[in-house]
Amino acid sequence: MTTPIPRPGAHLPGQTTRSDSAASVDPEAIHAQVDGLLSKLGDVIAEPEDQHGSSVIPRKAHLLEQAHEVLVEALSTVDKV
Repeated sequence: MTTPIPRPGAHLPGQTTRSDSAASVDPEAIHAQVDGLLSKLGDVIAEPEDQHGSSVIPRKAHLLEQAHEVLVEALSTVDKV
């Protein structure tokens, strides 16, 4: 006799199982998106009039934030259990 094991959040309406949400996330696509964003980091160079390169940091930070957001969205999709 087997008793089903309750899953956290399974009682909430609109919750999906791990297998359903994991199937909707393509790891290859996530890797491609993040790699694409990170590859742009090397292309960010200082403006000619910016002698200290202070304009580079905000532009690189924006790319890193975008890559972070891709990863957060993927994790939140597979973590809905």
